[in-house]
Amino acid sequence: MPRKRKGNPVHGWVVLDKPHGLGSTSAVGKVRWLFQAQKAGHAGTLDPLATGILPIALGDATKTVPFLVDAIKGYDFTLTFGANTETWDAEGKITKTSDVRPDKAAILEALPQFIGDIAQIPPRFSAIKVDGKRSYDLARSGEVVEHKSRHVHVESIELTEFTPDAATFSVVCGKGTYIRSIARDLAAALGTCGHVTMLRRTRVGPFNLDDAFSLDALEQLCHRDGVLEGLRPVETALDDIPVLAITENDATDLKHGRAIVPNLSAELLKSEWILAMCEGKAIALCETVDGQLRPKRVFNL
Repeated sequence: MPRKRKGNPVHGWVVLDKPHGLGSTSAVGKVRWLFQAQKAGHAGTLDPLATGILPIALGDATKTVPFLVDAIKGYDFTLTFGANTETWDAEGKITKTSDVRPDKAAILEALPQFIGDIAQIPPRFSAIKVDGKRSYDLARSGEVVEHKSRHVHVESIELTEFTPDAATFSVVCGKGTYIRSIARDLAAALGTCGHVTMLRRTRVGPFNLDDAFSLDALEQLCHRDGVLEGLRPVETALDDIPVLAITENDATDLKHGRAIVPNLSAELLKSEWILAMCEGKAIALCETVDGQLRPKRVFNL
C-alpha cells in the first residue's frame, strides 16, 4: 500500500515575486509550507541576487512545469561599467577593471548584435550541470569550469535608462538565455568591463508582475485563511496548448489511461499536445495517435 503524502492536496500555480537574496529552492520550500502542499516545484531557477517572477507549481501543476520552463521570459537588468567580476554580477570578486565608459549612442549601436539567434557562453557560476554536479559548486570549490558556447534566442533588448556609469535594459528571450552572459558580452563589445548589479524577471510565459505575490502578501493571505486566493489554475501554464472539451465518459476513460476517439479537427490533429477538459476542469494532457487521443499526463484535480 503506497505511503500517504503529508500535506494538503493543493493544485495550481503560485506566481511569487521572489525577494533579493532568497534562493529558488528556499522560495519553493516557503511557499509549500504556506500552502501545506503535498508537492511543489518551480519553473526556472532565479539567482539569489535576482528578484521577480518565480512560478511555483503545487500538486498536479508540477506535471506542467516543462511547458513553462520552455516559455518566453522577460528581464530588466542593470549593467554597471568599470569592472568584471568572477560571477559576472555584484556577488563575485573583481577580476578586471576599465576606465572606459561608453556613451548612449555606442550602446544603441551595439544592441542589434544581441538580438535574434545568438551564441553565448554560460557563466561558470550557474546551475548548469557538469558531470552531474552544479557548475557553481565546482567553481566555488576552485575547479576550472569551461562551458561551450551555445545558441539562444533573444526576441528584443531595449535600453531603458542610461547614466555615465551604468545602463538598464529590458530583454525578452527564450529558454536557456543567461542575462549575465549578455551583460558581459555587451560590455566587451563596448570596449570596457561590466557586471550585472540589478536583475529582475518580469515575465515567464503567461505570468507577469501583475500576477505576482510577495512572500509577505502570501503570508497575510494565509493568516486570514485566504491563501488559495494566490493560487492560479493548473492549466494556466498551458495557454499555448489547444483545448478540447470532452464528455464525462471520455474523461473517465482518460483518467484510467484509456485512449478516446473524439471528432478532432484537422488543426487539432496537427497539434503535438491537446489539453482535454471537462466542465471547466483539466483532465489530461494528450497526444494524437492514429486519430485517437491518448493520455500522457493525467490530472487528479
